[in-house]
Amino acid sequence: MPHVIVKLWPGKSEEQKIRLAEQITKDVMAVLNYGEESVSVSIEEVKSEDWKEMVYKPDILNSPGKLYKKPGYKM
Repeated sequence: MPHVIVKLWPGKSEEQKIRLAEQITKDVMAVLNYGEESVSVSIEEVKSEDWKEMVYKPDILNSPGKLYKKPGYKM
């Protein structure tokens, strides 16, 4: 039962978020062989000024064993 959490800066339209969730769902289904009913996707908006403390430090810097795609930036 994969649940994917996407964290991003505010400013994307609802249509973009829906399209992203649909594409992530399709890719999870294709790669992991799950049915659509098993996949969920949430999107969390994080302000740019909060990114370092709320995302970069806990999810990227301090969780290297969980990170399968590293960003091309450092903070």
